[in-house]
Amino acid sequence: MTGIIQNSLVFRGLKAFVLTLYNAWPHSVLGRMSAFLKENYEGSYTKKIWIRFCDVENRAAYSLYGKSLGKLHKLLLSLGRVLQQSLFYGLLVFVRDVYFRVTKGSLLFEQIHRLSLRQWLLVAFAFYLPLEYIIRDKVSIGFVASVWEELFIIAAAFLILWRMALGQSKAIGRETPVDGYILLFMAVGFLLMSLVAPYPAVAFAGYRAVVTYMVWFFLVIRLLESDKDFKLVFFGLLGMGALLSLHGIYQYIVAVPIPASWVSQTEMGVRTRVFSITGSPNIFGSLIVLTAPLAASMIYYCKRIWAKLFFLGITGIMCLCLLFTFSRGAWVGMVVAVILFALYMDRRLLGVLGGAVAAVLVFVPSITSRLTYLFTSDYAEASAVGGRALRWAVGRQLLMENNPWLGFGLGRFGGAVAMNNKLLDETEEFSYFYMDNYYLKTMVEMGYIGIIFFLLLLAGLLIWSLRAIYRSGTGFIPGKDPLLRAVGNDKAMAVGIFSGLCGVLVHCYFENIFEEPYMMAYFWGLAAMLMYLGFFSKPKTDQIPN
Repeated sequence: MTGIIQNSLVFRGLKAFVLTLYNAWPHSVLGRMSAFLKENYEGSYTKKIWIRFCDVENRAAYSLYGKSLGKLHKLLLSLGRVLQQSLFYGLLVFVRDVYFRVTKGSLLFEQIHRLSLRQWLLVAFAFYLPLEYIIRDKVSIGFVASVWEELFIIAAAFLILWRMALGQSKAIGRETPVDGYILLFMAVGFLLMSLVAPYPAVAFAGYRAVVTYMVWFFLVIRLLESDKDFKLVFFGLLGMGALLSLHGIYQYIVAVPIPASWVSQTEMGVRTRVFSITGSPNIFGSLIVLTAPLAASMIYYCKRIWAKLFFLGITGIMCLCLLFTFSRGAWVGMVVAVILFALYMDRRLLGVLGGAVAAVLVFVPSITSRLTYLFTSDYAEASAVGGRALRWAVGRQLLMENNPWLGFGLGRFGGAVAMNNKLLDETEEFSYFYMDNYYLKTMVEMGYIGIIFFLLLLAGLLIWSLRAIYRSGTGFIPGKDPLLRAVGNDKAMAVGIFSGLCGVLVHCYFENIFEEPYMMAYFWGLAAMLMYLGFFSKPKTDQIPN
């Protein structure tokens, strides 16, 4: 089978492309500049400052927060000892034993039992979006559809506490400084919800929409007990993104019908915009921005050529599907993600990015017209009448007319909660809409105080993400080609996660990405996975500074 693949036209074409890129890079302007910077960086003060920045220890376990969680764990162990002597626990053990006796010998159940209940929950998290699509759009049982996400969170939290109480969990002492930033933002949000709540139920719904899915950071980092668990979620997310991208390409081929509002009158060359099962090309584009770097990281992680080419193909499929979303914000997010990924992994990708952008602009008129439309008077007029310019202006006006520091009130304007309630009367001068900028939406609803603490949260996440990358895996092998120096190195996966997170944060400037529960859950779940790689993964060999 390997021989057939290696002799195929596709394999030989990709191999020729890679070899051409490899041979051309050292002689290019970017290649020479990269070599110059690398040579001077090794003995520079910049490197020393960077290493000191990245070497900061995670001392969250020694904080008051960490000590409080330690006391909670001791309390859980005490409760667990009492529980194990109870009739209820004995009944559960009896039911478990009966279940395993009944299913013994079944091939199907044998495969199911290869993963523990905790690992199946991690798989369910990886397929959060397909689950939501099935439960909300296909099964569509009213009560279940409205509460299943909360039940999912409760089930994960209960399983973690249950295992800790019984002394089965290895995820003890998983505190990180990011926990503090999240809890601080949650506390500030709760305070603002209490102070600015002309409609308490709506304010609570707005607060819930903002903070609920951040809880997945605390849950995922404690559900991951081994590198196997990590890869289960990593490859689950990667596979989900790849399958949806294939579905998106199919939608483009058949020219799936879309609402007229998704394309302006001057962009009639755009035959369709793909959205897979998300219902929105912009959200779908952001999902690809989040998952495509995971596939790209495996090109550098894998050792065998066929595996590298396989993940190169998946990355290409995702990038092609991203183009078909025609989401300009997602394109910008992907450019940022590629630049960050290239700076860490392979600077030759900067040349590939430049060449790819030039080729698309030359050979794909529909994309070129959608980009150039941004710089026309027609776009400026449309944006001022009903586009982002108008929406952002209305949002700023609402903020300034109320209390700029405390905000207009959670759930009152710019997001899904406000769209569902519409408490204010709509007039010719005022109407409800999505803000199409998550940061501005946060500022309008939570004021200057809210946006300051939200940006502080993101800054803390990015700082500790950089430190997690530095500590993950081992250093890259010096002198090796970029395609070979990170083989088997967890740092490659850490860089892929970080690049995707940054791409989504950039896209949030153009869309309300975090209005979708699964996007916020995926974002904070991947952030937890990055912290796991950096601070809690199985110890590797001594790190080689890079």
